[in-house]
Amino acid sequence: MEATKTLFLIITLNFFCSCIEAKSFGLSVDLIHRDSQFSPYFNPSNTHYENLRNSIRHAKARSTYLYTPKLSSSKQTIQSPLTPVPSTYLMKISVGTPPLDLLAVADTSSALVWTQCKPCIRCYKQDSPLFDPSNSSTYETQSCQSKACESYPQTSCVQSKCGYEASYGDKSFSRGDLSSESFTFESTSGNSVTLPNITFGCGHTNGGTFGKFTTGIVGLGNGKLSLVNQLSDTITTKFSYCLVPLGANVTSKVSFGSNAVVSGPGVVSTPFYTKDPDTFYYLNLQSISVGNAYIKYESNIYSNKLNADEGNIIIDSGTTLSFLPSDFYQKIEDEFKASISSPPLKPPQGDLSDFSLCYKKDQGFEKEVPTVTLHFSGADVELDASNTILEVAEGVGCLSLLPARTARGPVFGNLLQMNHLVGFDLVSKTVSFKKSDCTVQ
Repeated sequence: MEATKTLFLIITLNFFCSCIEAKSFGLSVDLIHRDSQFSPYFNPSNTHYENLRNSIRHAKARSTYLYTPKLSSSKQTIQSPLTPVPSTYLMKISVGTPPLDLLAVADTSSALVWTQCKPCIRCYKQDSPLFDPSNSSTYETQSCQSKACESYPQTSCVQSKCGYEASYGDKSFSRGDLSSESFTFESTSGNSVTLPNITFGCGHTNGGTFGKFTTGIVGLGNGKLSLVNQLSDTITTKFSYCLVPLGANVTSKVSFGSNAVVSGPGVVSTPFYTKDPDTFYYLNLQSISVGNAYIKYESNIYSNKLNADEGNIIIDSGTTLSFLPSDFYQKIEDEFKASISSPPLKPPQGDLSDFSLCYKKDQGFEKEVPTVTLHFSGADVELDASNTILEVAEGVGCLSLLPARTARGPVFGNLLQMNHLVGFDLVSKTVSFKKSDCTVQ
């Protein structure tokens, strides 16, 4: 068998009992930002601002896909919004017995775990070895009558085997066998834990905009076959992440089980809501404060049919920027202008033309930036200037919120979430926030 290839992620495992069946241990995994120095995609010849422009283009495209699920004419095929490349965060998974280390996109808006597999009918270029199920003693295909096959909306039955299809908003796709396999997580101390019978897609036909270092997707959404929902019998349906600021010299973290508990002073929690498809996490945004100005979010005016009831904004770790309905955004921008004495700069052009409010970031500017607070149902999330002002060029800072001219609905992106511990509890259906220094690990 081809040798396993170790890739850039460290998994820290903390045990609180000796048996893996008990719901009392947790694990933490590094999330590698695609453009960071820890990523195999890192290009040292690119400037920070070139990488940022790539992320901005991706954010605008992705925000549109989040609100445009499509159904094919032949069957009920719900299309995921993900634009896999440039992916925002990467995560290592080890699959099979013996385990093969793979690097995949970690995505809170995807419902399935899958990887490219042998035999490959059609695959995109992948530098690391393809997973070969014939070399694993724990690999099994799912039958058409299995619970997993019945719970995934994009399946077909071929010779009693359950086939799956995953299609994405940028025309990327994966098709193959819905299967089960052991997933192994290794700790920095050399210990490891193996979680058996994880359902995943063994993709034999795959294509689109995936990069050569990316082997597939780890779905962290709310679908029944997402990784976190499948781990419910082992570590409870909790996960959290702490995203470091752009350019930090450490990686972000995603945690599961007991490691994912968000507790202590300053924690606030709000319900999340699910709709059709059930992959996404919707929060109920009631208002936004800019300094002392309180701006109500009027759902009946701003929302379309997809989010007019409870749950009017998607929280998404894979979208860099945040998007608000144009009328609501304009009120936010007006309050920023009223709070900052420095004159705005002329709006930038090209890839940055969607930023309509920018300032010269000279000494003392950040002291002028008003505190922004997102008021969700039961939870006030306070943001710093580092969240709301993005330096898009040398000495030029722009408001990191954008009007949803290029999107179909509101998105709470990852820039506003950075330096917050964000925890999801899929049983209580809540999202918790705690202001944190995510670089302290």
